[in-house]
Amino acid sequence: MIIDRRTAAAGTCNETAPAGRREQGLSRRSFLAASAASLGALGLAGCGTTEYMSLAEAQKVYGPVPTEKFPIPAADVSKVNPKYFRATVAYETKEPVGTIIVDPSNYYVYRVEEDGKATRYGANVGRDGFRWHGDAYVGRKGEWAVWTPPKEMIKRQPEAAKWAGGMPGGLENPLGARTLYLYQNGQYTLYTIYASSDPESIGSGVTSGCVGLLSQDMIELYDKTPVKTKVVVLPA
Repeated sequence: MIIDRRTAAAGTCNETAPAGRREQGLSRRSFLAASAASLGALGLAGCGTTEYMSLAEAQKVYGPVPTEKFPIPAADVSKVNPKYFRATVAYETKEPVGTIIVDPSNYYVYRVEEDGKATRYGANVGRDGFRWHGDAYVGRKGEWAVWTPPKEMIKRQPEAAKWAGGMPGGLENPLGARTLYLYQNGQYTLYTIYASSDPESIGSGVTSGCVGLLSQDMIELYDKTPVKTKVVVLPA
């Protein structure tokens, strides 16, 4: 299903925006709320798991990443519902291994694995009125990418105009450490899957459609995802 451009124009996220600390009156959460959306659908079904990662395990998995260009601090996992911690789950789908499936209704992103399994990540997704669905693919990838607010966002939030020429990569950049840019038919949709440094946003609809994973999860997904990977975003 091709994206409804009327919806896209309402909350474009040229280079997404996660939530977090404030910078000179313009918060990362407000950037998030002015980003962009999720895609595609097929008849797919995922089975959850009844056991979640313990808090102690989560503190290790989501601990600091000092080797990054901009060292990433540990995520405060006490602010995340354990059901959104990374997990390997049974998942029935006809999609090939490596496909990314976004389930905005349940705030999950799945990477299809072998033997009827998937790696499941907790996510933040588009808020009401900014959700979308359809099929896409990863057209390009970025590490510590420059974020440029789209003109629609600047119109709604004039304070974003300071970054009209692009916000350099870094811990305050809304795109975070890694970004997967979603394309359809050779064109960038303005939507991304990105790294969020805001644990409290996971499991909620706070963006204008882009999909955010905790930085540690996003780095893992990014490393496993080549350009041209199929992305399916289910209807909310």
